[in-house]
Amino acid sequence: MSTAAIDTLGTQLAEAALRLVAELCPEARSAPEERLEAACAAMRAQVPAAVDELLADAEAAPWMAEIAFRSAVLTLAHAGIQVLVEGRP
Repeated sequence: MSTAAIDTLGTQLAEAALRLVAELCPEARSAPEERLEAACAAMRAQVPAAVDELLADAEAAPWMAEIAFRSAVLTLAHAGIQVLVEGRP
């Protein structure tokens, strides 16, 4: 996979995960900036493993690529929501 394709994938994952956090977690709307930064840092920490799993799943079962993408989005969003709701980094 080319660098441009990985960058595009990363951007799409980030946007989808941030949208999901905003939709599912009302705390995100009123959280202080440092808490939002901590949530983003937690999400970024999950990116390498989530992307690796997404690529492996999509390669093994191309017909399930969309599901693999959604799973990665949920993984990232979950990490951010944990920080916002539970205060865990």
